[in-house]
Amino acid sequence: MSAPARPPASPAVAHRSLIHHTGFWYFPVAFIARLPFAMMTVGVLAIVVAERGSVALGGLTSAAVGLGVVVAGPVLGDLADRFGQRRVLVPVGLANGILLALFPLVVQAASSEALLLGAAAAIGLTGPQTAAMSRSRVMALIGDRVHPTRRERTFSRAMAYESAADETAFVIGPFVVGVLAALIAPWAPIAGAALLSFVFVTAFALHPTGRAVPERSERTAMAPFRELLHPRMLVLVAAVFGVGLFFGSTLTSLTAFMEAQGAPEAGALLYGVMGVGSAVLALAVAVIPERFTLRWRLVVFAVILTASAGAYSVGGSVPTVTLVLCLMGIGVGPSLVTLFSLAGHRAPRGRTASTMTILASALTLAQALSSAVTGAVAENDSVETALLFPAAAAVLVLAMAAVNASWSKRWDARSALTPAAGSAA
Repeated sequence: MSAPARPPASPAVAHRSLIHHTGFWYFPVAFIARLPFAMMTVGVLAIVVAERGSVALGGLTSAAVGLGVVVAGPVLGDLADRFGQRRVLVPVGLANGILLALFPLVVQAASSEALLLGAAAAIGLTGPQTAAMSRSRVMALIGDRVHPTRRERTFSRAMAYESAADETAFVIGPFVVGVLAALIAPWAPIAGAALLSFVFVTAFALHPTGRAVPERSERTAMAPFRELLHPRMLVLVAAVFGVGLFFGSTLTSLTAFMEAQGAPEAGALLYGVMGVGSAVLALAVAVIPERFTLRWRLVVFAVILTASAGAYSVGGSVPTVTLVLCLMGIGVGPSLVTLFSLAGHRAPRGRTASTMTILASALTLAQALSSAVTGAVAENDSVETALLFPAAAAVLVLAMAAVNASWSKRWDARSALTPAAGSAA
């Protein structure tokens, strides 16, 4: 028997903006709660390299964090869908804060590399999936409390903000790590991430919006897990994986390129140019007319991404590469927003958090893999070859966009889901 429907919101409440339903402090808290996730991989790398003097070991421990995130992401999403976000995020956030706080001691005391890698993997396994949980909450609020005439526009704006917040956090996070490590000590970024996890992840978990996503017992039965493996979902996972490949290969190849120019420290700065531009364009997606449908948005922005990535591979000079990075931001930010918006529409009943964490895990895994492969190619082959990798990643995104455009009418007609239906289910 299906769960009883919730009483509809009154017209006066339903016509109010989303921020009325979330509260003013929700979005600042949710943004800061993203930072531990954005800081921990780079922070682990920085402290291991500083304390052990091994870049190779630092790369392995950083990869162990990423592997833990990828393994735990879908599991945490499924648990949140079943038992509610509070029951999952509170213990996970506290455990992550404790493990981060202890990691500097492990680095100094552990003589075994296996113990070090195990501690890094545990940090990844407890990585709080704040971004995915925030998307799930916002979608539920839109479905339950926003007037039907405003849902589509509100949904588009919310997904644009969430993607822009993700990209901004992943630009600010490494920057904060560098500043703290330079001004205080190599252990400072990890300590800062632990403090943020204790305070802001817990605050996010306990925020009243956590009740917007009900536990399984309060709603209709969850769709079976196999619904997440339907081609309409897998094509989005593959496209997000391509975006992750793009991010990782761009940062690594850009660092190698700037090292060849004699200014390796400028690589992160130029990457920030693309990241900030990408975040701004992601927000701009919210003003695109609704008649410009999601499937064609993805195709158009994937074409821009592929063309600019092709130009990046033959850039040659720093000014040219800088200009091309700005164009790449125009393509990648809106592409990521559109992919998460499509995922929000297609999320199987009761599987919103699972859907978002799977996409986030695909993004993280692809970044880690492409960073490792691109770095090895740049070091052992040539920088010119490494510069081709972002274009290859962009081609994957474009191919998935073409598949989605060809089949989306049939897929979406079968699922018959709207943003409100997907989030409220």
